[in-house]
Amino acid sequence: MPSFQTSRIVPHSPRQMFDLVADVERYPEFLPLCEAISIRDIKERDGKTLLICEMTVGYKAIRETFATQDLLKPDDLEIDVKFFEGPFKYLDNKWTFKPHGAHGCEVGFYIDYEFKSRMLGMLMGSMFDRAFRMFSEAFEKRAQVVYGDAAVS
Repeated sequence: MPSFQTSRIVPHSPRQMFDLVADVERYPEFLPLCEAISIRDIKERDGKTLLICEMTVGYKAIRETFATQDLLKPDDLEIDVKFFEGPFKYLDNKWTFKPHGAHGCEVGFYIDYEFKSRMLGMLMGSMFDRAFRMFSEAFEKRAQVVYGDAAVS
């Protein structure tokens, strides 16, 4: 039942940050613990996109693969991620991207999850907690690489 929530102000537009987080296939390039990701299926309807993604995460000798349903809502500047299959009992993750005046964007990140196995939770739980706390920073650094310094309105 661990959960984590944070928000950060970044010097990029909400659309830029939405696009950055929605580009899941790039995650292995910069996201802690993410070793591989693939999109199994894509469905589009009413301006929203549903991705079925499979992600492999690892740390030292431990590897786990799980699938999520990622609902991309570009008109609302939100991304909702739900557990689909794998080692979790549940996983609920939400990203929000709100304009923040001349300073760019407020990026909101929330995650709540629980592993099916207590043993796996004990093995990977603290590692996941640390990784989730680094996610916002990892995306912020990625935005710097992709978009540079200048704030965009």
